[in-house]
Amino acid sequence: MADAGDVGHAIRFARENRLDIAIRGGGHNIAGYAVCDDGLTIDLSNMKNVRVEADAKRAYVEPGATLADFDRAVQAHGLATPVGINSTTGIAGLTLGGGFGWLTRIYGMTVDNLVSADLVSADAAWIHASKGSHPDLFWAIRGGGGNFGVVTQFEFELHPVGPEILAGLIVFPFQQAKQVLTQYREFVESAPVELNVWVILRQAPPLPFLSSDMYGKEVVVLAVFYTGDPAEGQKLIQPLRGFSNVLGEHVGAQPYTQWQQAFDPLLTPGARNYWKSHNFTVLGDGALDSMIEFGGKLPSPQCEIFVGLIAGVSNGVAPDATAYAARDARFVMNVHGRWNSATDDERCITWARAFFKASAPYASSGAYVSFMTEEEHDRVAAAYGSNYPRLVEIKRRYDPENIFHLNQNIKANKGKTHSLIERRMA
Repeated sequence: MADAGDVGHAIRFARENRLDIAIRGGGHNIAGYAVCDDGLTIDLSNMKNVRVEADAKRAYVEPGATLADFDRAVQAHGLATPVGINSTTGIAGLTLGGGFGWLTRIYGMTVDNLVSADLVSADAAWIHASKGSHPDLFWAIRGGGGNFGVVTQFEFELHPVGPEILAGLIVFPFQQAKQVLTQYREFVESAPVELNVWVILRQAPPLPFLSSDMYGKEVVVLAVFYTGDPAEGQKLIQPLRGFSNVLGEHVGAQPYTQWQQAFDPLLTPGARNYWKSHNFTVLGDGALDSMIEFGGKLPSPQCEIFVGLIAGVSNGVAPDATAYAARDARFVMNVHGRWNSATDDERCITWARAFFKASAPYASSGAYVSFMTEEEHDRVAAAYGSNYPRLVEIKRRYDPENIFHLNQNIKANKGKTHSLIERRMA
């Protein structure tokens, strides 16, 4: 698409020719919904413009923009809003699924900072959605995914951030994982919301601050991020260094945009991916033990388990304030299966599924839809909890024929998907 005007034409063409519609934003999600066979892909990736009104602390963002595009534009004014942790992520998919990252503890989910959105509906009508205009639709798109229309522009509230923040990695031996994780759990209970610390269990990549004999060995990594004065941040994170024997660390003041790209090398294009995810209100001993068990038998050098700390502002938002309902979640865990060869499919997928099952008894309700795969349609209703019936009603209002179904689908009519094959047979 060249601009928003093309979207309506594409929707009308697809409907007239009874074609499935796939919607591609940044193309980052691993479920594969951005393309389809024998259908039409509405490719928004060329629509990357980010317009910033610094005095008003607002950004107007087209749906093809990646986080790199967004961060670069807003950081030119010393501003930001909570988004993800990889610069290659598309702003559209991230936002519509809920969105969280390093700034979530202090400023909430991405959807908590969405002020308005322009959409093209299933009948190719242009709609401006906000709290004052189509408030039901505005509620639904804040977590409800691409079920209700094609967003052609997002308006975000911005906050002063950077341009330099304190961030980096502290690496510990995997043999001391229980010690590190138990102390981590205690530490974050009283950490200020300006400080965020995530956990990664994986094989050590060739980081320059690690001894080469550690490469490829399982490690526990604490990823730290602090938005305030770097000197104060160093004081706050000092206790982390006492959790165990530090194998290496690289923590210091750096541009926010640089830190937002730090994990990009772990998500280069071309690999095979299979993800699973749980929410947690607490990290009990059982949850930690399951992480350690499966972190000790990673099936490929790229597989990892990460725990994102999101406790803070988001927990004070009512579960029914937005379609994203998991406001009790304090941690989000992603079982990130990733490998290169199809011959490893079964081994890596089996590992991810087994860990997902083993950790399920310790998880809380809900699910983060952006981490769900194409096979997890049975989790959609559970992901939204008590918000699901309202989402179904709004879907019935704006897309009763389920034109937008290549997503974590909310069905207006139970069991009705309106796939290409079904419509051709009708």
